[in-house]
Amino acid sequence: MRFIPITDPNDPAIEPFHAVRERDLVGREGMFIAEGETVLRTLVASRHHSVVSALIAEKRAEKLKPLFDAMGEDFVVHTASQDIMDAVAGFHMHRGILALGRRASDANPCALLATLPDRATIVVAVGISNHDNIGGLFRNAAAFGVSAVLLDSGCCDPLYRKAIRVSVGAALTIPFARCPTGIDIASFLKERGFTPLAFTGTGRTPLADLVPPPRAALLFGTEGPGLPESLIAACETVRIEMASGLDSLNVATASGIALHHVMSRHLL
Repeated sequence: MRFIPITDPNDPAIEPFHAVRERDLVGREGMFIAEGETVLRTLVASRHHSVVSALIAEKRAEKLKPLFDAMGEDFVVHTASQDIMDAVAGFHMHRGILALGRRASDANPCALLATLPDRATIVVAVGISNHDNIGGLFRNAAAFGVSAVLLDSGCCDPLYRKAIRVSVGAALTIPFARCPTGIDIASFLKERGFTPLAFTGTGRTPLADLVPPPRAALLFGTEGPGLPESLIAACETVRIEMASGLDSLNVATASGIALHHVMSRHLL
């Protein structure tokens, strides 16, 4: 491992870290940015993705040296003062750690589901375009032992920097695949032995009464519109009962409640 000091925020050696927010929004052509120590350690340990390089605050170098040493003598870590890091990133980098990751090849949803055991629970996200929500969904999926996550074409990228951070690195560890535009999600799941459970405020079965099937697919939509009516009609429906006057929860909250119930029942 080599520490290389950076004294000029415009140094071309750290070009991938320039204007982080703007670059993230337009896409990084097979790369992504990971932020913070916990996420960095998860990325280093990931079986799916790899680390290309890192830019860290000088004050972080000594603590992280053992981690970087394990990555081989050719791995490059750029170090910089806090002011330089802030200028490079375009915002205050109080965590002081950025890493450039290389994405694994996009998983095929058919192939992904084919690898799962006879007893498995997956999460299906539909139209979730908020990075905080998708990050929270992945964090819950990891916390409760979900086998995989499927995303429809309307979901945002779980490997966007903020989504990874909110997921506390879970987006780097949970296998996921994106379904092609126009796919009949309910039929796709049923053909592969999964029972699609659509979570909606008007669901027929209260969550407390739900007996999870061996292969369960929990479907969550975006706040407000929720899941499309046509998709709801093709699924078994479940509701999380709430006090009168409220008909929905943040998707991260709803998925956490639902997954706790389902995974607890699977352990019985």
